[in-house]
Amino acid sequence: MGEWKTALSLRVRQSLKDDLQRIADREYRKLGNLGELLMEWSYEQLAAAGSTAKLLKRKVRSSAQTSKQP
Repeated sequence: MGEWKTALSLRVRQSLKDDLQRIADREYRKLGNLGELLMEWSYEQLAAAGSTAKLLKRKVRSSAQTSKQP
């Protein structure tokens, strides 16, 4: 069996929650499942960067930038 999971409560803007819910619906996921996936991924990014300041300085390509490349 996997690790035990625990609850995590976050407060976000209503518009962000609505956008995340739309993404979750589009991917046939529950909002909590999408949140877990994003938290795990963002934790890995933060751990690799070493600090939030360094993480926020990194350039991230948007999907619009990525689709323009050959």
